[in-house]
Amino acid sequence: MKKLMKGNNALAEAAILAGCRFFAGYPITPQTEILEYLAKNLPERGGHFVQTESELAGINMIVGAAATGFRAMTSSAGPGFSLKQEGISYLCSMELPAVIVDVMRYGIGLGNIVLGQGDYFQAVKGGGHGGYKVPVYAPSSVQENVDYITLAFDTAEAYRTPVLLLSDGAIGQMAESVELPEAKEHDPDKYDWTLKGRDAAHPTGRKMTDRIYYDFKYNEYDPHIRERYGKMEEELQKWEEIELADAEVILVSYGISSRVCKEAVKLARRKGWKVGMIRPITLWPFPKKAFEKTNQTAKAYLSVEMNACGQMVEDVALYGRGVSVYSYPSGRVIADPEVILQKIAGIFDGTEKEVF
Repeated sequence: MKKLMKGNNALAEAAILAGCRFFAGYPITPQTEILEYLAKNLPERGGHFVQTESELAGINMIVGAAATGFRAMTSSAGPGFSLKQEGISYLCSMELPAVIVDVMRYGIGLGNIVLGQGDYFQAVKGGGHGGYKVPVYAPSSVQENVDYITLAFDTAEAYRTPVLLLSDGAIGQMAESVELPEAKEHDPDKYDWTLKGRDAAHPTGRKMTDRIYYDFKYNEYDPHIRERYGKMEEELQKWEEIELADAEVILVSYGISSRVCKEAVKLARRKGWKVGMIRPITLWPFPKKAFEKTNQTAKAYLSVEMNACGQMVEDVALYGRGVSVYSYPSGRVIADPEVILQKIAGIFDGTEKEVF
């Protein structure tokens, strides 16, 4: 059965249905509805909700809940997401599954409560200290908020890693028709690595067997990390392809900006222009397999994202080897399909300036 739901509310409901039973977080626009929804509904469904005194407290409570095997989640936006980075780094070092939601807004600094996609670097490049990666799913609709929050929990446990869901203010605040999944039951004791209380079998309690760097011999840890993230990079790439068979100019975009790009592709095709699109669904691992195919035929990539300077464009240039790369960072406003068409025309006639 379909329901009309706001993006943040749909995400929160989907988290409950996915078996999330612990949430700790702090309000900040434009994700506060997630807290409001869970504050009412999570305790009624057998879960625990904590509004913390800060984002720092929220992410560290998630570390504790994840260690016991519960499906745990926190959410934030902008500067609040920045404050969670050390805790995310600890989740990675302890190899604990958890889900972190970032409903992006415009930055820098405190930023502004208007729409934006300014957290790409922080999400994709490892915003905390140390060498690590975090799988990042980027929904482009309210339905995908639902679908990918479920996938995020499954991925987190399959690879014992925190997973980010990188939404944005537009998707969080809009209302669309959604199909909700069936509820999942989750057993927090089913994994042998989870903390468990004292019992007859373990009279002194159970020590955590999480693999953190000081549990390894000096020369073993780095190979373990490289193998771990190499496996994720190979297995988790996910993307959407549109009109790529003969595309000479390929738009690359995610989240709310990708919806505008889909319209731009339609308008370009009506003009007879050979334009296609790659929509990364996983921002890490970036879908390099898509680019390995299109690098042979494309003449140009145009990265479209909603921030001041362009961030994802650097990954487009990294994987779009041998192909000219252009950028349209739309700033604090959603990209305009007519502006995209102007830039495509400039690429074809040579007047648009390359970025890489």
